[in-house]
Amino acid sequence: MQFRHPTAVLFAVLALAAPAAAHHPGDNLDEVMGSKEEYFQAIDKPAPSFALRDARGDTVTLDAFSDKVVILHFIYAGCPDVCPLHAEKLAEVQAMINQSPMKDMVQFITITTDPVNDTPEVLEAYGPAHGLDPANWTFLTTRPEQSEEATRTLAEAFGHRFTKTDDGYQTHGVVTHVIDRTGRWAANFHGLRFESLNLVLYVNGLTNKAPAPPTVAPKPGWRERLKGLF
Repeated sequence: MQFRHPTAVLFAVLALAAPAAAHHPGDNLDEVMGSKEEYFQAIDKPAPSFALRDARGDTVTLDAFSDKVVILHFIYAGCPDVCPLHAEKLAEVQAMINQSPMKDMVQFITITTDPVNDTPEVLEAYGPAHGLDPANWTFLTTRPEQSEEATRTLAEAFGHRFTKTDDGYQTHGVVTHVIDRTGRWAANFHGLRFESLNLVLYVNGLTNKAPAPPTVAPKPGWRERLKGLF
C-alpha cells in the first residue's frame, strides 16, 4: 500500500469538498464532525473575551482576529509532559493549514498560565522550539496590571482548570478551542488523540462559512412615527 502524506490527503479532500461548500457553507458541520471525530465537542456560544500581552509587550485582544478562525490553547512553558506534545500536535495542524489557502484566514494562539516564569524571551522561543510558525501564531501572557491568576481564570472561562501544585507544576487537561470568524466559540477538540486532519477539515468548514451580516433594526413604520409625535 502506498503511503500518502497528510498534506496530499488534505488537498484531495478540500478539492472534493469545495463545490459543496460553495453552495452550503458550514451546513451540518458540527453534526458531520461529531460523527467522525470522537474527541470533538460542539460548543456554539460566544467566546470569552480577553486583552493580553504578546512577547513584544503589545496588547492583543480576541477582537483583533474577528476576521479569522482562531485555534487557541493554554499551556505553561515549564510543563514537562503534555504541554509540549499539545504544541507539537497543533504545529502539525498548522503545517497543513499553512500549505493551503486557509493560511491567511487562521490564527493560532497559545496562552500561558504561568506569567511569572514565562518571560518575553520564553514566549518568543516556545513556538519555534515546538514547530509552530510565527507567521500566524502568537503566544500571550498577562499585562503588567493584571493578576498572576488572570490567564488561569480565563482558562476556567473556557471550561478547564490549571491548578498550581506545591512543587511548582500545574495539573490540567488538554483542550484545543476553536473560535469562528464571528467570535463564536464553535467547538473543542479534547486531548491529543484527535485526528489532526479532522481539525483542519473543521476549520476549512468555518472558513467557508461567511460571517453573518450585522443585524439592522427595521425602520419604524408610520404608526410608530405618529406615536412619537404625542
